[in-house]
Amino acid sequence: MSSRSRRQHSKPASDSKSEAEKILELMYEQGKAQFGSAMKSFWLYSGDFCPGCLARPIDRIKFKGKEDALSINGFMYRPRGVLIGYFLCEVCANYIFKEVEKHPYKQTPLHSDIERNLAEAYHKHLSSLDA
Repeated sequence: MSSRSRRQHSKPASDSKSEAEKILELMYEQGKAQFGSAMKSFWLYSGDFCPGCLARPIDRIKFKGKEDALSINGFMYRPRGVLIGYFLCEVCANYIFKEVEKHPYKQTPLHSDIERNLAEAYHKHLSSLDA
């Protein structure tokens, strides 16, 4: 199977891509250039709740107190070679922004929660494809 067909399999059937999907595809291409065959596909988490707290809806956030923004992020789920794109709620995004300022290049406990929740969501997604 070519990498192109694998990527298409990971995208929604709709021909029109959302801005998030376009950004995730760019992130995937960058990762593919950097990590080669370790990157096999990508998937956009589309749950109703933030994968960090699993409590608040994903919505626009105030970035640096000014503009509405979305916090799009990527997590490389290594066991499957899948780049998982996701959004955070304002509370989780701001927490990470503040922690990164205090401790650059350090993973927070929230990052571990996000990764665990995204891996579980991805496995549920794969199970739904088998149904």
